Amino acid sequence: MSAVDGIPLLSLTPQAADLATLLITENIMPAKAAEDALHIAIAAVHQVDFLLSWNFKHIANPVIQAKIAAKLSSIGLALPFVCPPEELLGEDDE
Repeated sequence: MSAVDGIPLLSLTPQAADLATLLITENIMPAKAAEDALHIAIAAVHQVDFLLSWNFKHIANPVIQAKIAAKLSSIGLALPFVCPPEELLGEDDE
């Protein structure tokens, strides 16, 4: 793992690539969302706590998340908490 400005960069491991392929081949995610499957797989394999995304079609989609979470759980991994950035940051108290 390398870093840019102190922020760690997560690598594409063989396990993450295989997981992304599994998400596609088991029709949990559509083939056209292969890059999205990679984002999720890399985050899960590296055990990140949060995955921020504005992609409500394939990543921050609760229906798809439930399917992904079930598959990940069956192989001993956890789905990070997925949300848009503003949800993680919360609202300003005014």
